[in-house]
Amino acid sequence: MTGPDPCARHPMAGFPRVCFIRNTVRNPNILIGDYTYYDDPEDAENFERNVLYHYPFVGDKLIIGRFCALAHGTRFIMNGANHKLSGFSTYPFSIFGGGWERATPGPGDLPFKGDTVVGNDVWLGYQSLIMPGVRIGDGAIVAAGSVVTRAVASYTVVGGNPARVIRERFPPATVRALLEIAWWNWDIAKISRHLDRITGADVEALRCAV
Repeated sequence: MTGPDPCARHPMAGFPRVCFIRNTVRNPNILIGDYTYYDDPEDAENFERNVLYHYPFVGDKLIIGRFCALAHGTRFIMNGANHKLSGFSTYPFSIFGGGWERATPGPGDLPFKGDTVVGNDVWLGYQSLIMPGVRIGDGAIVAAGSVVTRAVASYTVVGGNPARVIRERFPPATVRALLEIAWWNWDIAKISRHLDRITGADVEALRCAV
């Protein structure tokens, strides 16, 4: 047994609210890993609508790893939402034309925080909001309703607005071992054979599976 078909849009029969979104996202600047799912009772296939201000001319990417769980209402704000901050007004005059093009921001005028990157085996809670350029490490958890404005370390639980560290999931030595093992990169047959170790809490047993 090697688990569900990673190419299936809806891996749970009769349960369309869960979608493996790698199979539905078409934007080349949104990269999703296998088995990452989005849960949405309205339209789970249309995850792209939750990636806001993602303009192709900005060029930033949203990168989400494998085996992530994205709860209903998870949203990402991308760099296209940023306005010029160095002048007196933040109003985007130039985009409306009619002669206002002369106020077009020059190179470096608009804040740009780079790609937004979510690691592997990350759980993003209900209606969590991830701001531009944020990096979330492997195994992290973001509590429901949180606004994530800065990097989240691997295997850390964060929550609130702005999101702050609630606790570390495991001791530092265990986290280092888990990142070294990186079970999410194993082939799916091996993952399937060792599910009891992956879902357990014995890092030495998991290390022995390597």
